[in-house]
Amino acid sequence: MSKELNLATPSGKELGRSMSNLETAKANGPQRSLLRSVFIVITCTAAMVVNISNTTSVSISLPTIEKSLDIQEEQLQWLVSAYSLSSGCLLLFFGRLADLYGRKKAFMLGTVCQVAFSLGCGFAQDGVTLAVLRGFQGVGGAATIPSALGILAHAFPPSRARSIAFATFAAGAPVGGAFGMLIGGVLTQLTSTHWRSIFYMAAATSALIGVSGLISFDADVPSAEVVKRVDWIGASLITIGLVLIVFVLGEGEIASDGWKTPYIIALLVIGVILVGLFLAWEWRLERIIEEDPSRAASMWTPPPLMKLSLWTRARGRMAVVLCIAFLNWSAFIGWSFWVQLYYQNYLLLSPVKTMIRFIPMFIVGCLCNFFVAMVVSKLPLVIFVVSGSLLTATATILFALIDPTVTYWAFCFPSTVLIVFGADFVYSAGTIFIAKTSLPHEHSVAAALFQTMTQIGTAFGLTISTIVFNSAVDKESAKLGVTVNASGTNAPMSAQLVGYKDAQWTSTSFALMGALLAALFLYSVGIVGHQRVIRHVDSDETMAMKHESDGAEISPMPN
Repeated sequence: MSKELNLATPSGKELGRSMSNLETAKANGPQRSLLRSVFIVITCTAAMVVNISNTTSVSISLPTIEKSLDIQEEQLQWLVSAYSLSSGCLLLFFGRLADLYGRKKAFMLGTVCQVAFSLGCGFAQDGVTLAVLRGFQGVGGAATIPSALGILAHAFPPSRARSIAFATFAAGAPVGGAFGMLIGGVLTQLTSTHWRSIFYMAAATSALIGVSGLISFDADVPSAEVVKRVDWIGASLITIGLVLIVFVLGEGEIASDGWKTPYIIALLVIGVILVGLFLAWEWRLERIIEEDPSRAASMWTPPPLMKLSLWTRARGRMAVVLCIAFLNWSAFIGWSFWVQLYYQNYLLLSPVKTMIRFIPMFIVGCLCNFFVAMVVSKLPLVIFVVSGSLLTATATILFALIDPTVTYWAFCFPSTVLIVFGADFVYSAGTIFIAKTSLPHEHSVAAALFQTMTQIGTAFGLTISTIVFNSAVDKESAKLGVTVNASGTNAPMSAQLVGYKDAQWTSTSFALMGALLAALFLYSVGIVGHQRVIRHVDSDETMAMKHESDGAEISPMPN
């Protein structure tokens, strides 16, 4: 018999409140048609597609935007980073708001932000304005993604349907990445408004998603928590801390003195201190409320924004899965970024020709998530994570060994096919695992934590690979007697090729570390999918409660 995931669940009181809330939801909740359930999944998945495509569509349009708005090359990355900065750093905050005050409300708020600021980006007349509006556009993504995961977790109790819903949602990541590149390349090159068209498209798509969500989503269910208050101190500490850290990761390599620049060092130290204070503050709040729940009503002791015990769920495997997600996205985004530059700056391909070379990634990404949906109830988590990470590592190795003189089918095509396995397997199986190990009133926060790790992984992977790329280009240029200028525009092509290869070796190391962590710590997790359909009121928590009342070990019901 296959092993099932053994959950380390929270206290019986929390489980009792969650079970009571679920029973209330059953009594008062609407009976949903199959068509409406399908539209819930489609709407949430479309939100993920738009969120990811908002990054990749801009990335492929950067050369055109640079010429149109006369932006300095070293500042171009902020048109991408500004979105990731705001969306990544506000995920926990909006996830908590969604859990407390309603996921549908948070989703609709995020959609309105996406529409408004996407239009604003389309009318921007200079680089600074565009970067600022991109930051506000990212706020919409921070609100919609954790809300969407929470909506799916509530709409689909543990069953085969949940596995399919989560795998479909996860497919939005590769589909969004490919869609952004496809539509970005086509609109940038073939429309009269060029790069502005991608923002108009984003606004129109977000508006349709908002209408669909308004119609199809269930009404918000009140939170099971007794005290519904926001930990504003914790929210401020983690948001400011992450903003500073992500800012430094993006700016450190292009600052006047690089990583030795005084303000880079100062901001990094302050950011790390603030994150440390956040962790200490959350630990304090969790201990206080556990000892005396009545103190949660005090202004200075609200329920924590993120319980640190969340990281220890499933005997610490939650933390391992989060770290693996961080590493896989570092590898995946690093590969995507440098391959795109290799095509456009080294091979001098147009945006459309570059886009065509990424089509296999889109197709395989969809197939990966379909595969996960079909077999996640039959194979243990470690199989998905280890195999996916190793295949991603293989893809990065292929590009690290690339020979530009040979055909696309020799290195580029197999690399493009294999690169998505790690990100897709980890995201699909990982989000199912996260939903199974968190309580109903924590679903959006847990999803936000998972998404935050992927966003930080994105910034970290790009930063480390950029350092490696620049170092390799400088060394190789020096061997050829060339002193590279600040912007790197005079670097010999042969030196750039060495830089692209070394950046891919960096991504390889990230993927291999993810595979090693999975092999060491996830081998005993077992299956995270569900083989049988369970009634609406049954969940991991209610089943665990039944076992606990019988004196049994807390774990999901066997299939």
